[in-house]
Amino acid sequence: MKRSRKKKNRIKLVATLVIVLLLLFSVWYYLYNKKMKELEANKLKVVLKDNKMAEINSEVKLHDFVDRIINGELINGEDVVDTEKLGKNNLELIVKNKNNLEEKVPITIVVVDTTVPTIEAKKEITSYLGKDVDFLNGVKVTDNSKETITPKVIGEYDKGKVGKYNLKYEVVDSSGNKAEYDFILNIISDPNNYTFTTSKGFSGKVVNGVTYIDGVLIANKTYSLPESYGNGLTSATQNAFNKMKSDASGQGFDLYIGSGYRSYYDQKYIYNNYVKRDGQVQADTYSARAGHSEHQSGLAFDVCERGTSACIWSGFDDTLPAKWINENCYKYGLILRYPKGKDNITGYMYESWHFRYVGVELATKLYNNGEWITLEEYYGIDSKYK
Repeated sequence: MKRSRKKKNRIKLVATLVIVLLLLFSVWYYLYNKKMKELEANKLKVVLKDNKMAEINSEVKLHDFVDRIINGELINGEDVVDTEKLGKNNLELIVKNKNNLEEKVPITIVVVDTTVPTIEAKKEITSYLGKDVDFLNGVKVTDNSKETITPKVIGEYDKGKVGKYNLKYEVVDSSGNKAEYDFILNIISDPNNYTFTTSKGFSGKVVNGVTYIDGVLIANKTYSLPESYGNGLTSATQNAFNKMKSDASGQGFDLYIGSGYRSYYDQKYIYNNYVKRDGQVQADTYSARAGHSEHQSGLAFDVCERGTSACIWSGFDDTLPAKWINENCYKYGLILRYPKGKDNITGYMYESWHFRYVGVELATKLYNNGEWITLEEYYGIDSKYK
């Protein structure tokens, strides 16, 4: 009996120990679980964006690739990513957790090139019969890879045959991105008589060496006049000035033409004197070479005012008569030919006194509510000596 009782007591003791251990384990498991949940809730998490690609030579920062950060703060998010070379860029995000401890998170950014190059060129090139064509003159190719890309001319033409040929420039960058640009090669036999189209689609015509675009005579650094052209101000130009002068007198201004028509040889003498005084580079910023002056066209003149000492120089710029003329000349078909800030477009510095007759309709468009548009901008042409 005693042995049986001892056995029962032993079983009871073991059972009790098991129950106690189970209870202790349950408590421990509960506390452990609670702690893990707290740790999980406070755990630093960095969620990256799906797209971790950057265009070559683009300006991107590390934070551009981070979707969100949980329980932390990105320290180096403003760091600029080096995108100068194609391929993988292995970097690290530095993140501060809730305990103010810094952690490093690896990130791989792939630098790619998916952008096609851009081509800037004339819509039409004119060449003379039998001469080699300089296709690359004035052509500009830009690409985000910053590599030098030489365009290839696609299409057939015969430099020994007069006609218009539809061609295209083709450029391909090192990543295989391709761009094309359609243009016309116009081969002519007579350099003094031919037609062309400007970059803005206007029809141009050269008649006996004189260039007209949309019927308007053009004389600038690109388009010249023959030595024999011109014999004075045109009647339309003189009449426009006379009307403006009459209306200006009602404002108390006494306008007169300080310099009107100049022959090819007059302009040659004036220009050469400026070159002797200031050098050709400087002279070209304010005086036209012979054959390129609007004064020879008979459509342009320089205005002066008898009550104003400044005549044909910058002292005229801020005078009352200059401001009145600038704001009203378009009503008479006249334009301020060389507006302020347009030197790189017209080829000449700002001249508050130089006006050109184009007719009321076109002058009103170019006046543009006081924000002058140049003939070069309007027609899509340049003004550069060849």
